[in-house]
Formats: sequence, C-alpha cells, structure tokens
Amino acid sequence: MDEIEDEEFIIKEVLPSKLVKTFSAIIIGVDATTVSLEVHAAQGQPKTFWSGLPDIAVRESQSRIEAALKVNGFRWPGMRMVINLAPADIRKEGSAFDLPIALAILAASGQIPSKLFPSFMIMGELSLDGRLMPVRGALPVAIQARNEGFKGIIVPHANELEAAVVDGIEVYGMESLKEVIGFLNGLFHHEPVLFNLKETLKAKINPEMDFSDVKGQENIKRALEVAAAGGHNVILIGPPGAGKTMLARRMPGILPELSAEEALETTKIHSVAGKLTRGLGLIRERPFRAPHHTISDVAWVGGGGYPKPGEISLAHNGVLFLDELPEFKRAVLEVMRQPLEDRKVTISRAKFAVEYPSSFMLLASMNPCPCGFLNHPEKDCTCGFGVVDRYLQRISGPLLDRIDLHIEVVPVPFRELHTQRTSEPSAVIRERVMRAREIQSQRFKEADGVHCNAMMSSKQIREHCRIDEAGSQLMKSAMERLDLSARAYDRILKVARTIADMDDSIAVRNEHLSEAINYRSMDRANWGK
Repeated sequence: MDEIEDEEFIIKEVLPSKLVKTFSAIIIGVDATTVSLEVHAAQGQPKTFWSGLPDIAVRESQSRIEAALKVNGFRWPGMRMVINLAPADIRKEGSAFDLPIALAILAASGQIPSKLFPSFMIMGELSLDGRLMPVRGALPVAIQARNEGFKGIIVPHANELEAAVVDGIEVYGMESLKEVIGFLNGLFHHEPVLFNLKETLKAKINPEMDFSDVKGQENIKRALEVAAAGGHNVILIGPPGAGKTMLARRMPGILPELSAEEALETTKIHSVAGKLTRGLGLIRERPFRAPHHTISDVAWVGGGGYPKPGEISLAHNGVLFLDELPEFKRAVLEVMRQPLEDRKVTISRAKFAVEYPSSFMLLASMNPCPCGFLNHPEKDCTCGFGVVDRYLQRISGPLLDRIDLHIEVVPVPFRELHTQRTSEPSAVIRERVMRAREIQSQRFKEADGVHCNAMMSSKQIREHCRIDEAGSQLMKSAMERLDLSARAYDRILKVARTIADMDDSIAVRNEHLSEAINYRSMDRANWGK
C-alpha cells in the first residue's frame, strides 16, 4: 500500500502537465465544421505526437511554428506534447491551423495565458517570421463561429473583409503572431472590422464591357436579352470573327445584379475555393467563368483528395462560357447534364459526399463546321462529306436539348461596322431584363428554389405556359418539322413565357411561340441544310 502511494506521489511531482484548447474549423463542401485543437504538454522526452487525422500540411506546421516562435522571442517546449485535432474521425487539411496550434503550444508550455481562447475561433497560416498568411474559407468559418456562439474570430489581415461580411460576430484581422498574442493578453486594444453590407449592395456597378460597343447584330442582342430575362441557356453558332465571344463577354452586364443572398452564396464558394480576390469582402458582380477546352475533369466538376469546387460551381449565380464547345472532351460535357437540371453537383468519396451549388447560365459558342464557313453568305465551306456530321456529333443530343436558345451569328456587314450610330447600352437592356425578372419573382414567390422561367418544373410549365388551340397547332407543326424532343418542347414553352413577360402579356400568344421556335432553328435536324 505504501509503495503505491509513493509511486502516485512521484508521478504527480515529476510529471506536471497542462492541457490547452483553441478552436478553429475545417471546410466540408461550402460549410465549416468546428475543430478543437488540444495540446497536452508534460515533462518527459521531448517529442511531439499528432492525432486526429492531420494531413501532411498540418503535420508540417510543426516546422513552421517552431521557426516562427524562435524568431519572435519564444521557445519550442522541450516537453512531451500530444496535439489532437477533434473530432478525430474527420481528416484535417491545410495550413489554417498553424496559428491556433502555435497559441495552444505557447499556453500549454506556460509562455502565455489562455483565458481568452474559448471566446474566439482562430485561423491563419504562419510564415517563418511569424507573419500571418491568407487562408481559404474565412467566410464560412465566420458563419460557423457565429452559429456556435463565439464572441469573435481572429483571421489574417488579408481575410478580414471577407469574414466581416457576416453579421453578429466580431472579426479581428491580424498581421502577425506577436500581434495576436498582444491582443489576447490585453496589451493593446484592437477594433473589430466593420463591413456595411447594405451600403456595399447599393453601390453602383459599371460593367467593363458594354453592348453599346457592339455594331449591328440587333437580332443577336434581342436573343441574349431574352436569355437574360428568363435565365435561359444559349449557344451561339457562327463563323470565326462573327463576334460570338465579344457578345458573350458582355452578357453579365445585362443580367440583374446579385441579391444579398446570391452575393453571399457566390462569395462563399469562391472563399472555399481560395479564388476570392485579396481584399475583396463581397462579390458584387455575377461570375463569368470561361475555362479552356483542355480543362481536366477535377478542375471542371471539383474534387481532389479533399474536394474543392470546380468551374461549374465557381459559375454559380453567373455565366459559364464555353468557347468552341465541340473542342471540349465529350466526358467533360456530359458531366454537365446533371448540374443543368438539378443546379447542384455532388462529389462522392468513400467516407463522405459533398454538394456544391451550381446554378449557372450556360453560354456556349461554336463554329458550324470544322472550317467555320458552313452557310456563310460569302465564303464556301471546304469540309468534306460526313465531316460536318462528325463535328456536330461531338455534342450529344441530350446536352443540346438542355440549351434553350440556338442562335445563328452572321458576320456584320461593312456598312454597319462603319456607322457612327451608338448602340443601345447594357444599362438600358438590363432595365428591361429586371422588369421581366420582377414579374417572374412575383409568379414564383411561393415556389421554393425557383427564381426565373428557366427553373420551372413540368408542373409549373403546365400552369404558367398555357397555349390556345392555334398555339397547339403551331407547336405540333414545329415539333414535326424540326424533329424536336419532349425536352425541347418544354424549353420552347419556357422561352415563350419569358418573351410574353418582356411583352408584359399574361397569356402566351402565337407571336411569342413563333419567336421561341425560331430560336431552335439550329437544332440538329436542320444544321447544314
């Protein structure tokens, strides 16, 4: 009995220990999950043990932290330390844990106090001299910190505006490890970052590219206005130099401005992907993503060992422009069919699945044939027999069916290029688009997740796109003549509903149907004829 008591006494005296916790978060999908960083320091052989499924970047933080501590006048503890990242069953990746781990190590070794640690969620990468480097995901982490009831969040200075978008939590942007320690020790006062969301949303946005620069092409502008008014997908088909790319790049300028909810959603995705422009708090302009046709599957859909958003998610609430559509790999294009219908993309792994929103407007362009001059008014096509068909078959029928407007773009005549007449500016077109969108907003105010005509379900099409007997006969004739699918039939009705909204008409009339059908004139059955 005495031997046991003596042994217990020796353990208490020789092995004093301390446990300290700091808090941070990991990104799963577009949301953050709280992580508790626990450091237990005790007397014994100097060695560090990691637990909680840290990846290589997290384990390598030991070298970065050790250098940063020594440069800033602290010491790496000569103790036995266990560093645990809880919950232990979720893989932790990235360098954002450098700062909270460094603070926990300093507190566990008695170099700084830890009484304020429970009040803050902390994230930041350490450089070797102790400066804080920007990290990805500050916005969803700030949202999680607010939801978890933390008083504030400490982030690198470069991420402060991004995190400050979130109401209801204090955001402190710091430059260095020493600055964070001084703030937590009460050595100096630091004001939280303020971000006025309402004023930011009210600020006027002037798009860099304007439709007033475009000479001629009035029918193309009208088609793009229809597409913008209803959120419809578009493909532009025409010879090289006809202006397809120039027209496409001006599309965001006529789309409605992002609402507060859309701006936060869009910023969140770009924050998670690490694509947010440094110093930018909130994305105000609709994204315009134009990936090259050599893009990989992972960069397109998203993914990787620990999934990140791809191009089709980075285009959420904006425009995804695919120039030279047939040059994209067939597999890449086919992956897009589900997001076009469901407006989300799911990436599955063995232990988990993540879901990214991907509600975008698809805008594509292509030549009518490999040489580019099929149906050209002045130049002859040089493609041999069967070459055009093989070229067009690179785009599957099901994908083409999901594109609402097929628009033929012809070269602008010299007399229109030479004219001094100013074209209609994007701001004027946007006003008409917003009036049509307001009609749709009222129509779908009770419908969850439906904001424009392009999002209508089959049931909503039957309810809001009713046509009379003459309209039915017109649709029957078009279906037979153009050899259209049932999905194309629905697309025509959606576009006709949008044209009616632009005309401030309650009913879908024959002239609205005729214009919508005309936008399917480049369907597969008619190409090259």
